[in-house]
Amino acid sequence: MTKLAKTVSLGLAGLWAGMAQAADDVTLQLKWVTQAQFAGYYVAQDQGFYEEEDLNVTIKPGGPDIAPTSVLAGGGADVVLDWMPSALASREKGLPLVNIAQPFKSSGMMLTCRKDAGISSPEDFPGKTLGVWFFGNEYPFLSWMSHLGLSTDGGDDGVTVLKQGFNVDPLLQNQAACVSTMTYNEYWQVIDAGLTPEELVVFKYEDQGVATLEDGIYVLEDKLEDPEFVDKMVRFVRASMKGWKWAEENPDEAAMIVLDNDNTGAQTEEHQKRMMAEVAKLTAGSNGALDPADFERTVESLLAGGSDPVITQHPGEAAWTHMITDTALN
Repeated sequence: MTKLAKTVSLGLAGLWAGMAQAADDVTLQLKWVTQAQFAGYYVAQDQGFYEEEDLNVTIKPGGPDIAPTSVLAGGGADVVLDWMPSALASREKGLPLVNIAQPFKSSGMMLTCRKDAGISSPEDFPGKTLGVWFFGNEYPFLSWMSHLGLSTDGGDDGVTVLKQGFNVDPLLQNQAACVSTMTYNEYWQVIDAGLTPEELVVFKYEDQGVATLEDGIYVLEDKLEDPEFVDKMVRFVRASMKGWKWAEENPDEAAMIVLDNDNTGAQTEEHQKRMMAEVAKLTAGSNGALDPADFERTVESLLAGGSDPVITQHPGEAAWTHMITDTALN
């Protein structure tokens, strides 16, 4: 190689290295463990959609001991996924979360009940024990009970709340008449454990008129004053929504991409494919932009908590923005 050629080669190598280093880092904190609930982000990474937007995205799985809002507040992530009830409750308590995109249009939350426990309609809830997730997941349930006029302090006229782990054991072991489940996950754990659909009755929050928004994309409000951060989020949301639409159209392939990213070995192909098929129903109809009517419906549900509402005042339009999606999706 001539001296000139070597110089050119080294120069190009330096240029490519510089370009490689130019990718902007983004850390995403998931709400739960690696599973098809988050397929859009893993697809965007796997299919190079983030790379196309000059982003280097780190996806951090969640878990039972990880609160996304705490990770965000502590600087451990740039962006997090959270359910709106939890996000708005956190905002009212002083953490200025802002929804910048909403990939999930519908709620997957429901109560799954045993018919042999005497449950056929919500009118049968009084006097029963109901399993409820906490860590910010209890808010939609508490709002629903308030709508029904039911105390959550027990007794014949109210319901007894069992603090449910992230499993369905209380239902299987007859410790609770109903447990919290997601359409795409825990319901199928009940079925896989041996109970049949005919032995169960499910109450979807969507059908009960108390559905609240889930799995929105949130950042801290002051970050949106930084033009460079805003630009990164525009690219992140654009690539993520591309990932979600790819996952909707290729559910089985998306499930396999999720499996490839599961370092625990806990997930199975059957479960992830089933989950992805259900999750696709929830993201369908959303281009990623928050529908203000869905926001207002969620707020109304959370405010209607009687003497103990989830939030005590309307958070106002500062709790969400179209700033990112208006640019990312147009």
